[in-house]
Amino acid sequence: MRRRVATTFCTAVLALSLAAPAAADPGAGSRGHGGGDFGRAALTGFASLPALTFVPGSEPSGRSLGTAPVNGVTPPFAGQPVQGFSGIVRRHDGTFEVLSDNGYGGKDNSSDFLLRVHRIRPDFRRGTVEVLGGFDLGDPAGHVTWPLTRADRTLTGADFDVESIVRAGDGTYWIGDEFGPFLLHFSSSGELLEAPVPLPSVMAPENPLRGGDPANLGRSKGFEGMARSVDGRRLYPLLEGTVQGDEAGTLRMMEFDLRRRAYTGRRWAYRMDGPEHAIGDMVAVDRHRFLVIERDNLQGDAARTKKVYLVDTRGESLRKTLVADLLDLANPRGLGGFGETFRFPFQTIEDVVILDDRTLGILDDNNFPFSAGRTAGRPDDNEFIKVRLSRPLQADPRVYR
Repeated sequence: MRRRVATTFCTAVLALSLAAPAAADPGAGSRGHGGGDFGRAALTGFASLPALTFVPGSEPSGRSLGTAPVNGVTPPFAGQPVQGFSGIVRRHDGTFEVLSDNGYGGKDNSSDFLLRVHRIRPDFRRGTVEVLGGFDLGDPAGHVTWPLTRADRTLTGADFDVESIVRAGDGTYWIGDEFGPFLLHFSSSGELLEAPVPLPSVMAPENPLRGGDPANLGRSKGFEGMARSVDGRRLYPLLEGTVQGDEAGTLRMMEFDLRRRAYTGRRWAYRMDGPEHAIGDMVAVDRHRFLVIERDNLQGDAARTKKVYLVDTRGESLRKTLVADLLDLANPRGLGGFGETFRFPFQTIEDVVILDDRTLGILDDNNFPFSAGRTAGRPDDNEFIKVRLSRPLQADPRVYR
């Protein structure tokens, strides 16, 4: 989502209802989990999808935005924009699936934005991104018990605010939502397979099941990031906002058992550097470590914090290591037509994927048509960059093979 509040990780881990100690992680002692920052990372690939890219033959969109130009683009639009990438799945054939978020930033202006997963192929030699197709998300079987926006039960940005996606071993998808917050389970073609799974004792203001109960989470502050464990048995969704009653400036990361379809009771608390920051995405590195994007809410020359951290959940305190500063990437080859220092200065950066043990793929959420971090007055493109780390992650090979 846009206009976020950014985050880092606290120095204390709160584990509730912990299960018996897990077996040791093979090779954990040899993975170099301590130490300082990785050093300066480098840009090794740049590709871009133009902001004015629409799904062929799709329905009009953006009628609630009015008719005044935004960054030189005038709504409403003749089709559905291919935009707002808030989650990514690697398919290991050179293609990726990317999740569009709820549309135009709010429940009240996104009822004609269809929630969709796009399949894309970046070409880093040409610097382009090809859209190969995709599928809309829907609930034809009626698993959602409250009224939806559309009679055909195609899901829109007024129904859910989808922000994170992982693919299970059976080819289905789990998606994290911010309005509930809910976990949503979809088929490989985008059909909801079961009822949305709520987070116990946590409700955002948009939660349709809230009734007269008070909300204890900020608006659209649900599951912004979500990782799948490397063995495929658990999900780790991370809230974007602080639950009322928790220590100020902390975020909850939960553990969800896919076999039991239930939260395990384990959770970790992360302390934010400042209330104006937010997390963008997360991905598992191995059994105990995760990569997390942390950002401020600024763009362009004003941007100050766009970073990727390696976080270790073991021990009495979280160990957090800077992996890449996205505002200070070496660019000796001048990729993308930029200088020797490359900046990724977007307001929202919400996609990270491990391509190999030293290379990350990172994409922006361009908040079409609102964000203009690359060029003032012009809507941001969807950029896909490859970032080479100064040393290996020593990740579990299952995360990138």
